[in-house]
Amino acid sequence: MDMLVKEAEPSLDAMTMRAVTVTGPGAIRVDQVPVPQPGPGQVRVRMEGCGVCASNLTPWAGPEWQQYPLEPGALGHEGWGIVDAVGEGVTSVAVGDRVAALSYASYSEYDLAEEAAVVKLPPALNGMPFPGEPLGCAFNIFRRADIEAGQTVAIIGIGFLGALLTRLATDAGARVIAISRRLSSLDLARDFGAAETIVMDDHQGIIDQVSALTGGRFCERVIEAVGKQWPLDLAGELTGERGKLIVAGYHQDGPRQANMWLWNWRGIDVINAHERDPLAYAQGMREAVEAVASGRIDPAPLYTHSYPLDRLDEALNATRDKPDGFVKAIVIP
Repeated sequence: MDMLVKEAEPSLDAMTMRAVTVTGPGAIRVDQVPVPQPGPGQVRVRMEGCGVCASNLTPWAGPEWQQYPLEPGALGHEGWGIVDAVGEGVTSVAVGDRVAALSYASYSEYDLAEEAAVVKLPPALNGMPFPGEPLGCAFNIFRRADIEAGQTVAIIGIGFLGALLTRLATDAGARVIAISRRLSSLDLARDFGAAETIVMDDHQGIIDQVSALTGGRFCERVIEAVGKQWPLDLAGELTGERGKLIVAGYHQDGPRQANMWLWNWRGIDVINAHERDPLAYAQGMREAVEAVASGRIDPAPLYTHSYPLDRLDEALNATRDKPDGFVKAIVIP
């Protein structure tokens, strides 16, 4: 056995694992590749599952800048599982611990993560899916949004992230106006505490409804959770004077325009709430662990579709097409 690696079972050095490779736009294959070996400060996780993120959809669609094939397991970054090996110097987790991990090749049977990006899961979460990255993302966005009791908060786009933010904002004492395209999403928003719901179908009509609901003041906080130009435009219109517009949607398909006259005139603070610091990600994941383990939030209804690893293409297509009742897909090795 390598002196730098402690393992739960006989060495996997010579073994292979299944990993999904995206070979081109809308195409995958399942490869047998070597099981990765943890280096100093790294943790190897035997994956129990991985959530499917909407940020996968642009590489899946095949933009001009994307090169194929991707690395085996690539795009998967919402994994959880069991630690089965640790590298030299790792002390915060041990072989056999169940963890969520921020790693980057989790559409596979095993993945590596840096120790600082791994969060232990308590026994209260045994048997539950736990895609730590998006759960932690919701808590990080909520913290950046600075939501307080008595505020009116508009959330544009009610999917996994929007539903969780609706719950968090409502629990903080804010009144949430949920705005989304699908009627099933608005039903979900009500289940998670939204006081008002509006169908996202008519730009001026939405502005008029929010104006009426707020006495013409609009909202102290607006969270844009779609990642497209129109919802971003709408978010600015719904943000009141000296309010905060929080960009939670992942804008990766091209440049965006902003109505700077409106933003200047109203004195809007614009916050890009995507963390890039792994330590901040891990802190959000720890907050999510505590909230779910204590029963403060229940994300279970949001895991609506499950697929085996070799049907990752179907999971990605469902994430894109959003069949009736879809919120979030997970894949299971």
